[in-house]
Amino acid sequence: MSVTYDDSVGVEVSSDSFWEVGNYKRTVKRIDDGHRLCGDLMNCLHERARIEKAYAQQLTEWARRWKQLVEKGPQYGTVEKAWLAVMSEAERVSELHLEVKASLMNEDFEKIKNWQKEAFHKQMMGGFKETKEAEDGFRKAQKPWAKKLKEVEAAKKAHHTACKEEKLAISREANSKADPSLNPEQLKKLQDKIEKCKQDVLKTKDKYEKALKELDQTTPQYMENMEQVFEQCQQFEEKRLRFFREVLLEVQKHLDLSNVASYKTIYRELEQNIKAADAVEDLRWFRANHGPGMAMNWPQFEEWSADLNRTLSRREKKKAADGVTLTGINQTGDQSGQNKTGSVSSYEKTQNYPADWSDDESNNPFSSTDANGDSNPFDEDTTSGTEVRVRALYDYEGQEHDELSFKAGDELTKIEDEDEQGWCKGRLDSGQVGLYPANYVEAIQ
Repeated sequence: MSVTYDDSVGVEVSSDSFWEVGNYKRTVKRIDDGHRLCGDLMNCLHERARIEKAYAQQLTEWARRWKQLVEKGPQYGTVEKAWLAVMSEAERVSELHLEVKASLMNEDFEKIKNWQKEAFHKQMMGGFKETKEAEDGFRKAQKPWAKKLKEVEAAKKAHHTACKEEKLAISREANSKADPSLNPEQLKKLQDKIEKCKQDVLKTKDKYEKALKELDQTTPQYMENMEQVFEQCQQFEEKRLRFFREVLLEVQKHLDLSNVASYKTIYRELEQNIKAADAVEDLRWFRANHGPGMAMNWPQFEEWSADLNRTLSRREKKKAADGVTLTGINQTGDQSGQNKTGSVSSYEKTQNYPADWSDDESNNPFSSTDANGDSNPFDEDTTSGTEVRVRALYDYEGQEHDELSFKAGDELTKIEDEDEQGWCKGRLDSGQVGLYPANYVEAIQ
């Protein structure tokens, strides 16, 4: 899932739930979509009206030309009258189709145009009044909760950082016991550092739990306010859905010129399909899939984990590698047919807001057995930045296959600088490439 941010509050959005900061924008966008759909429906009817007019003109021209041919031809008697009756039928049908064209443009088209003008009010600075009201309502309802959420995120980060510092201090103190060159005063400083880190962990934990408690206290009011604004948007959308259903039924009546049994069947099915539209059911679906009915992973206290931080650090490195674009790849056989694109309508019903691509491994032509974790993703020979020779201060045993192991005093080459999680990428003299804690080594002067 892609991660987005709301510019107004600067809080990270970590899920697709309606309750996440900024995710109300999909509901607000639906208002603008409603205006656009009115225009799409008018264009649809205008195009059908042109078809009706062209068909009527073709029928009239066909009837006129063949009526002259029959009258001047050798046919006579009652068969001639029957033949001419076919042309009279075409002239009458032509008139009916011209009436359909007039009904579509003078009644249905104008009705949608007037409703659109009454329902959506443009502002001088652009956009619609209804969109701005919904945006302001959601933003006002979400602002207090978003502020508390930001405090929770800051407190969580501070607590996890303190936990990390405590672990590193304990590791340094343990390694220093094996170093005879350190005097008692230096050992005392390391022990004092451990004690200070433990106090920081307790303080940040208390602040983190307090921030979560305050967030939980504001959540009920936040949900109530968001529900209220959402219901107003639902009511506005309900009017449009019901209006579209009403207009489509009027269009059906204007199009139904049939007295033939097969025509009656077609328009009966059309009427049934249109009458099957249910605004209440549409609103219920939207609520369940894009509104308050969605599940929400409410923030809870999360214990800090050193393994989790190492995993996140490596993922961030892999994301940088994934950004490479490969070109000049030729496909052969049936694969070339997969590049063909189909026609796309003016309004994509299956659009996804936050995802523009798929990371499905079955569609990745570059996937290999290496993805099973049997190989080291850092075994590549490529390097970035300036290489620096460093010396290990302490022993380190790699806990995962993409981490280096070394002894105090060993020398290796740093090929990437320290990341925000405190890890560097290096290469042993044996050629193995991997991660190691940045504070376990020092540069060789």
